Amino acid sequence: MSRWKYHPTYLRIKFGCRQILLPLIVFQFIRTIFVPTSFDVILLGLLAILYVAILLEWL
Repeated sequence: MSRWKYHPTYLRIKFGCRQILLPLIVFQFIRTIFVPTSFDVILLGLLAILYVAILLEWL
């Protein structure tokens, strides 16, 4: 039987991504407000979905 539910390296990567994603989402949101291209909108949506998935522990 395993001592931990998840491997410590996985948790370290997950929490690191969580810390990095929020500033990226804010930057991408500001960029999308000023220069709204299709790529920027899609990228912002993907980053937001990834952040919510990490917060809700779907990943």
